[in-house]
Amino acid sequence: MGNVIAVENGYYTLINVFRVKPEDQRRMYDVILEATDVITKFPGYVSANVHLGHDGRHVVNYAQWRSKEDFDAMRAHPDVQAHFQECRRLADIEPVFCEVAYTHSATDLVDGESA
Repeated sequence: MGNVIAVENGYYTLINVFRVKPEDQRRMYDVILEATDVITKFPGYVSANVHLGHDGRHVVNYAQWRSKEDFDAMRAHPDVQAHFQECRRLADIEPVFCEVAYTHSATDLVDGESA
């Protein structure tokens, strides 16, 4: 089963919006994937998703962690610092820390009505 976003999971969620120059969008994507290769080995990691803006000026990373403490431990670790520095060099970053409050999908519909 793939990534499931669900209220009942109670995961700590980070949505990073990276504003980049169009010529830097692909490099930003590559840096995020390189960082994710390292980050996935930390306790509490759940998932990461990367979205490329059609405008070429945005990269959005949606990541989930088991807890804020797990996330903070990863964030402070020396192994991730070079990746974070490269992200800051390439982009203006707007992090949003949040929790899943509601989800809905087409599979929630039965005969065109809400289940």
